[in-house]
Amino acid sequence: MELCVETKKWATMAEVIEELKKLMGISFPIMAIGLVIYLKNMLSVMCMGRLGSLELAGGALAIGFTNITGYSVLSGLAMGMEPLCSQAFGSKNMGIPTLILRRTILMLLLASFPIGLLWIHLKPMMLCLHQDPKVVEIASLYCQFAIPDLIANSLLHPIRIYLRSKGTTWPLLWCFSLASLLHLPITIFLTFHLQLGIPGIAISTFLSNFNTLFFLIIYLLYSEGTENSSEIQPLSKPLAPKTSNSSTSSLGEDWGVLLRLSIPSCLAVCLEWWWYEIMTILAGYLQNPHIALATSAIVIQTTSLMYTLPSALSASISARVGNEIGAGRPYKARLATFVAIGLAFFISIFGLLLTTIGREIWGKIFTQDREVLELTLAVLPIIGLCEIANCPQTTCCGVLRGTARPSTAACINFYSFYLMGTPVAIGLAFVLGQGFLGLCYGLLAAQVACMVSILIVISKTDWERESLKAKDLVGESCNLLYEEDIVKCEEGKGTTLKDSCF
Repeated sequence: MELCVETKKWATMAEVIEELKKLMGISFPIMAIGLVIYLKNMLSVMCMGRLGSLELAGGALAIGFTNITGYSVLSGLAMGMEPLCSQAFGSKNMGIPTLILRRTILMLLLASFPIGLLWIHLKPMMLCLHQDPKVVEIASLYCQFAIPDLIANSLLHPIRIYLRSKGTTWPLLWCFSLASLLHLPITIFLTFHLQLGIPGIAISTFLSNFNTLFFLIIYLLYSEGTENSSEIQPLSKPLAPKTSNSSTSSLGEDWGVLLRLSIPSCLAVCLEWWWYEIMTILAGYLQNPHIALATSAIVIQTTSLMYTLPSALSASISARVGNEIGAGRPYKARLATFVAIGLAFFISIFGLLLTTIGREIWGKIFTQDREVLELTLAVLPIIGLCEIANCPQTTCCGVLRGTARPSTAACINFYSFYLMGTPVAIGLAFVLGQGFLGLCYGLLAAQVACMVSILIVISKTDWERESLKAKDLVGESCNLLYEEDIVKCEEGKGTTLKDSCF
């Protein structure tokens, strides 16, 4: 017989509330982790400032360089495992996430080798670009001591995605919080007590990440030992259904699937991340560049703080959508998507309030310089408008990851930021003489274009088709369908309900 699955048009209020609770249960710990990481990074910058202006400049250059060439790349590559893990957890094919976790760690470790070589050769590269030799010396020192952090991040990113793909986010928060409590005394001890300076800050950063990794591994070993062994399926089949009998071909195809998701995910992350760095570089060519650069630093700190909300929502909706389409429940995936988008528009209001009503208080936290403060107060409302667009588009990027469509996200980011935002920013800032305000309007144009484009893509999504694609990607789901998803099917004289393998 054929099993008929109901296609619902409208969700009930009870279903919306239930989905909202699930999203908040996953996203709240992720948001808290983002705040913890933000405070930890702020502590490092504060310690650099206490060492002196030269150390602060060198440290800032090093942080920007490592973000562009290293951390953004590793983070983006790791996101390729999100749809595979979340869909596999939804379909209860438990062997697949473990396999993907191992392969992603190996992929990131291999990617860390050329990144590490790049960090070692920072000094000659920056000197060729005519940077201040004293600043470059400090930055080079930081990068050399930060190389072990590549190893820590190569393991941390995949484990974080693995856990949140199955909705296990509270243990992540406890592990990150505990490691962050140790970060403050370690940083002070190495930087000031042992007088290691900039190397001490770099060492404390990767020690903090290794501490987090240590706590997470303890949790994984404990949870694996307490799980019901009957729920763990052996790796008896490849990542996705294959037609070839060759094990070598199967292995190559499996790696191909991971790379086809990881590379576009990396581009999607880097294209947006790099644009902010390009804006900072362009600010250095404006009139009174020191004022523009100082304001740019405040803007980046502001957007980094506000980004903790949409990034948490993006990660949670990626897991929810992947779980539901992996389990063969496209209706619930669609419901989760529209609840998340509505929530994104709601929480973006907080960013707008911070940058309008609270802009003067917020600006004075960072500077007392009159010119910098005036420019900051002028641009913060524009940044608030950017957040109205950024929060929904970041959330929708999570939907695209959950449905294994990172290439679409990468194309939208490239079009929005580089074909729309960059010309507007350059035209307003340099041609029309709007200065740093023009750069911020360019960011606003990019965010609006990105939001509109990605909302159109989401609205045209065929959720039933995405569920069938998940079957091809991670295998069949052998779950008993939820009662509300089953309608009676005639067979002979009566009706029958049975387990379904989509």
